[in-house]
Amino acid sequence: MTANLNSTTESHFHFSTVTGIFLQDEESTNPDNFNYASSNFGLINRRYPSDSDSSSSDAEPETQWPRLATYITYLNATASQGTVYKLLFLGRHGQGVHNVAESRYGTPLWDCRYSLLKGDEHGDWFDAHLTELGISQARVAHEAWKAQIKNGIPAPQSYYVSPLMRCCETAKVTFEGVGLPGTETGNFRPVVKELLRETLGLHTCDARSPKSAIAAAYPTYIFEPGFSEEDLLHKADVRESDSARDARFYEFLSEIFAHDGNSVLSLTAHSGAIMSILSVVGHRPFTLETGGVIPVLVKAESRAGPAPERVIEPWFGRPLCPGEECARV
Repeated sequence: MTANLNSTTESHFHFSTVTGIFLQDEESTNPDNFNYASSNFGLINRRYPSDSDSSSSDAEPETQWPRLATYITYLNATASQGTVYKLLFLGRHGQGVHNVAESRYGTPLWDCRYSLLKGDEHGDWFDAHLTELGISQARVAHEAWKAQIKNGIPAPQSYYVSPLMRCCETAKVTFEGVGLPGTETGNFRPVVKELLRETLGLHTCDARSPKSAIAAAYPTYIFEPGFSEEDLLHKADVRESDSARDARFYEFLSEIFAHDGNSVLSLTAHSGAIMSILSVVGHRPFTLETGGVIPVLVKAESRAGPAPERVIEPWFGRPLCPGEECARV
């Protein structure tokens, strides 16, 4: 299941979601109580135009996932020039130390004060690591993948991961030894992508460790070309706006769709990153719990000329603390 799509500086991508494939596409699905692990990742039981018309039970795969894989192959085979379809599995990291700290202090105080620190008496959250609960959430994802392998889920052909430690750890726990090609224990080799980061700036939990530290912790991981030793994106005094983050992920997806010929991709990232990816591909907003997974079938069309101009709000500074709490800063 591979497809190639050329991109030049005189063209741009238009992304859209192929709806009706997953329950998460439907407005009637409530993100607050949706359980991806117990619902086949949300895969809807339906027929596709590529399904066999034969009445013979042997002419059609037994389960829904292989039929979806056949449908994606059909879409790419019949697509017009410059159009490609890819199935993205978007996984959010498990609970991190920073998530616990934000719950402890509340979001207003977290945003204005504690997120600027590197930790407290309970632990450190610079480039935050997973908690024990976060590790267990990644293990839930591991078991969910194993269950869907039995159902014939198409295996990711490319694995991408944010360089932040909580995502590197989530990807390892989720996929290593799960039984998919390329996930053999001790030989899982996802590609570390700099742009696949959480919202940039201010929060120390979203600053990354040096490349050498990531490589020491995850020696089998592959760094994309040009990955710098030090974090060149984090800004200590301003935070990336949502629209600026969307623009970053439009750039990220454009690079992936232009250069990765595979049709099934896994991306282990963050809540803000996934929020922006869904926005860029025209998917409805769908909030993931820590450790959650959402699959999206994306259509990318290469169109002539530069991309339409985006309204990008400027990065912003630290918010004021509520009440008298600002005196503690």
